[in-house]
This record gives sequence, C-alpha cells and structure tokens, in this order.
Amino acid sequence: MQAHIGDQLVVPCPAALGGSVLVGLDGTGNSVPAVRWGAEEAAVRGLPLHLLHSWVSQPWPASCVPAEAERRGYGAEALGRAEAMVRDRHPGIAVTAEQVDEEAADALAERSGTATVLVLGSRGHERVSGFLLGSVSLRVLGRAECPVVTVREEESSVGPGPEVVVGVQETGAEGDAVLDYAFTTASAHRADLRAVRARAPRTDAAHALDTSEGAADEGELLSASVAPWREKFPDVEVIEQLVDGRAVPVLLAACSRAGLLVIGRRVRRAPMPLGPSVLAVLHHSRCPVAVVPRIA
Repeated sequence: MQAHIGDQLVVPCPAALGGSVLVGLDGTGNSVPAVRWGAEEAAVRGLPLHLLHSWVSQPWPASCVPAEAERRGYGAEALGRAEAMVRDRHPGIAVTAEQVDEEAADALAERSGTATVLVLGSRGHERVSGFLLGSVSLRVLGRAECPVVTVREEESSVGPGPEVVVGVQETGAEGDAVLDYAFTTASAHRADLRAVRARAPRTDAAHALDTSEGAADEGELLSASVAPWREKFPDVEVIEQLVDGRAVPVLLAACSRAGLLVIGRRVRRAPMPLGPSVLAVLHHSRCPVAVVPRIA
C-alpha cells in the first residue's frame, strides 16, 4: 500500500510494523496526548512506534477544504512535529511515520492486525470529564484487531499511573484477552491491578437468603478468573473487588485512582460494532480506556 510523507513516496513493509505501538493522529491538539501516551508505551515495552496520518481524513470544515497539495503538506508537518516530539522524549525508540491516501479508519483498522496496541486521541468535554469520540474513532474501535486506547485531549499523564482497573465480567477463555492485556500493561508499568466484577443486586424477597451464598459464588468466579494471571505475573499487586450494581457505574466508580480502565468488546457484533456498555464507559470515563477485542 502506498503512502506519502510530503512529496516522498513510501511503501511500508507490513512485517516492519509487526508488534508496534500504532498511533493515529489528525494533526489537531487532541493528537498530542495520544502521541505522548503511545511513545511512553513503546519505550516501556521496548516496541517500535508507528505514527499514521490520513490526509484525506483531515478535519477541515466543509466550506474551506484546501487543495490536495496543501493537505499533504499539513499532514507532513503534523507527522514531523509528532516525530520530533517523540525523539526528544524517547531518543532510544524506533519511530516511523506514514501518511496515507485512504480513509483513516480503514488504514488504522488494517494495520491493527499486526500492531500490539493502537492509540487514538479524543476531544475532552468542557465540563464533564469524559470523551467525545468522532466517527473515525468509533469505526476503528469497532473493527480493530488489537487493543485500542483512547486518550482525552486534556490528558496529562503518559501511562496508566499507579493503578490499572480491569472489568472481569466474562470468565474462562472469553475473558483471557482482556486480562492478558491488563496484566501485561500493569507489569510493564509497575502498576497495581484492580480486578472488578459487578454483581447484579438481589432485590426480591425470594432471593434475600441467597445473597451471601451468591456473593461467595461470584467472588470465587472472580478469583478463579484472575488466578492464572496472578501466577503468570507474580510482580503485579492484585486487588479483587466484587461490587453489587450494574457493570458500567461499578467500573466507573472503581477508577478514582486509575490511570487506565481496561474493558472488552465482542467481535463480529451486528448491527452495532460497539455495545451500549462499551459506549457508556468510553463516554463517561475519567481516565484513558483500553478496549480489547474478545476473540472467544
């Protein structure tokens, strides 16, 4: 697939992008935290960083779209600034930049198949701490084959901080990809991991006596889900948390100290690629969110 950096034609080698941290940037301010986050992730994990910009998907108002040459020039400048920032902060990591002449969502979704993680920027709310996701981000989130981290425009941190929160609603093989990513990230950044499971509250009298027994069963499911990963990552301090309530508010409430919230999404979901719970978490989360495709 052909790509352009300024006037230079580049034909990227897919094998060269394998295992990279992929960052999609549109050249606006909301790209800067995503680039910083992606660079830190690449540095901590010892991975290459690949910056991608689509000149055909630039966010110009419909009334004043520049000519193609100007848009290519704008893209080249945006990539140049991002690459310079990365090299200044992390001179030791391998960085590549690519400008494509295809839709950003298509290019990012395709390259996600060989990436370790994809990082996207998001405009933050003015008064509500959360995300405003554009159509590109939503389309990529629904199609990406690797975990996707969304980072707010006003985000100042460059990593998951002292604690990673992971939602543990699926047990067994269905939840493995989510836990794998959460534990790997916590270990790489030397962060604690809070494994949170929401339990539907018992409200009817017929089940009132079963509350403690049900809580024990749910607690055992949570512990059993986390146990193999505790063994695989003995360096990670794990806090198991079982909370009565619906999954979305439980997860959001658990993120008071977190620098990253990790959730899963079903693949091949129709007609909506992202379920309402995923969308609600993305919209209201106070910290960056990693959405991991569940392959089981």
